[in-house]
Amino acid sequence: MIRIVSDSSSLYSKKDGQAKGIEIAPLSVTINNNTYKEYEDIQTEEFIDIINEGHIPSSSQPSIGEVLEIYSKYPQDEIINISMADGLSGTYNSACMARNMDENPERIHVINSQTLCGPQRYLVDLATTLAQNGIEAKKIVEEINETLDKSKSFLIPNDFDYLVRSGRLSPLVGKIGGLIKLVPVMTLAEDKKSLVKFTTKRTFKRAIQRICEEMIEDKVDSDCKIYITHACKEELAEEAKKIILGNIENADIEVKLLGPAFTTQGGPGCVAIQYIRKHEVLK
Repeated sequence: MIRIVSDSSSLYSKKDGQAKGIEIAPLSVTINNNTYKEYEDIQTEEFIDIINEGHIPSSSQPSIGEVLEIYSKYPQDEIINISMADGLSGTYNSACMARNMDENPERIHVINSQTLCGPQRYLVDLATTLAQNGIEAKKIVEEINETLDKSKSFLIPNDFDYLVRSGRLSPLVGKIGGLIKLVPVMTLAEDKKSLVKFTTKRTFKRAIQRICEEMIEDKVDSDCKIYITHACKEELAEEAKKIILGNIENADIEVKLLGPAFTTQGGPGCVAIQYIRKHEVLK
């Protein structure tokens, strides 16, 4: 049997993953001297309330022991672990180290998704469907690796300090960005290991319009899955959805709430827009 494993950066809680037969290793957040597993011990709304009291958060990947424990639950199964991008977290390295500690590491396949959140969730869903269809593990890994190359991510932060603290942005760029009252748009660098500036616009609407232009240039259409995720800014997410639908006919858009761990990176109020080209199996 094939088991699909991922981390909560895929926007799956442990409970929601189990309902689909997926094992999820939750990331953790620490704030006000307390550490919580996201989606298990704390939800995004409560987390942002604590931030708004003046507390600074941090996040951490699942421990090697936690991941190894998941692997050990299924000693006879082949396991495919689809991890958050290795440059954005130590989650991938933990998954690989846990694999090397397993009694039979050859049965475990760890995939660096080179992404996170919406597209990572899509890859998890794809792997699950392929496994349910009886596809062998080696072929599933090949299909996932081919599909992950067809995604792109944009982030509109509300507060540069979070990106600077997490190491995703240099202090100088963050300081300049905070001084100019513009709407910045970040995107994943070519190596998928850091965030770089994509553009800056005077308004949120113009920022989304510029993202739409990039998507149209990249031939994004109904054959792509578009995710709009937000850290408790649903009104901005819905505004972005409306603008995208006005530019891309029949766009397949899903709006979701970001988890506490990514909120630690992007900051409260951030909005992410991501897309991935659909695999034939999930069209």
